[in-house]
Amino acid sequence: MHQSRYTMHKRRIVVITGTRAEYGLLYGTMRELQRLPVDLHLIVTGAHLSPSHGMTVKQIEADGFPISAKVDIELQHDRPVDITRSMGIGLAGIGEALDKIKPDLTVILGDRYEMLAAAAACAMLNIPIAHICGGEITEGAIDDLLRHAITKLSYWHFAEAEAYAKRIVQLGEEPSRVFTVGAPGIDSIVKLPLLSRETLEKELGVALVSPVILFTYHPETLSTVSADEQIRCVIEALDSFPEATLLITGANADTGGQRINQEMQAFAQKRARTVFRLSFGSLLYLSAMREADVVVGNSSSAVIEAPVMGKATVNIGNRQTGRLRSPSIIDCDCNTQEIIKGIRLALSSEFQKSLKPSALFGIPGTVAPKIAELLATLPLPTSLRKPFYDLA
Repeated sequence: MHQSRYTMHKRRIVVITGTRAEYGLLYGTMRELQRLPVDLHLIVTGAHLSPSHGMTVKQIEADGFPISAKVDIELQHDRPVDITRSMGIGLAGIGEALDKIKPDLTVILGDRYEMLAAAAACAMLNIPIAHICGGEITEGAIDDLLRHAITKLSYWHFAEAEAYAKRIVQLGEEPSRVFTVGAPGIDSIVKLPLLSRETLEKELGVALVSPVILFTYHPETLSTVSADEQIRCVIEALDSFPEATLLITGANADTGGQRINQEMQAFAQKRARTVFRLSFGSLLYLSAMREADVVVGNSSSAVIEAPVMGKATVNIGNRQTGRLRSPSIIDCDCNTQEIIKGIRLALSSEFQKSLKPSALFGIPGTVAPKIAELLATLPLPTSLRKPFYDLA
């Protein structure tokens, strides 16, 4: 790279993060930005500042990233009205933080309600947004609606796959502002120094006796089935594998998430070779994924990172319906017997022998450098006027 590719003015870039999962996806891009002649700032909000979700801001601080503002959106409860209130607090708080920092552009990833509030604040302050992971579909969660809304509020778009890039254009975005870069989360698979099996056992305090099941279940927010009923089916299914080692991570800050965490924690306390943590963090989580025989639940990591690692996935319910699928993914309804059937198939010797790393979402190690280079060099707009791009 040549210095002439960058502007004389040191570009001020704000990255906004609200959850552990999204921070893990942004980590590589932020590290790359630190190597470039840009002025990097972080606004930390959402579950990062919530004790009931692990206070993961501590991990960001330990990683040494420059936190310019902490916006507490008061996530004490997770009823829809509570989340609506938190969005309002976030809109005001993030807006005030952005007004002080005065960035040249803001980076937002994904589809969370915190990020919709952040995107709205940027729009009102006339700050261009670079949106990562637009154009995807997740039919079982309200995130699907929020993601497309964030796309329309954003100026540049970094898509995980060509099919997603085409969908962004279908939403009326100019093709010259849409870039297919790959999935940012897959970079950590090769960039992070993943823990050995022995070290992982010491960190988790459990012997990894096969089969090892890595489990994450988030609320399916558009389901007519209650979170209690969903998690009951899941627990009954997991309990049907008493010989397995279960590594369970907490649910996110959606409606029903706190209830799911309570039930999973109580389940883990009663069961041998079972670990529950609100958050594993990227290093521990990907290390656990590498040692797992199957990844179970409805997290996006189970349909993106797990296939790239060549791991079997049992995807439960409709939360991830609409995402691209690798052959290593077994879909099942949120039904006890269906989940048991899916796990047994995933653990079968024939299915395990068929597994190979997927290239559906790009090449690990190449995604974050692409995103960072674009963020540092794309010409800044003089106006956020965006004519709607009609398909021919």
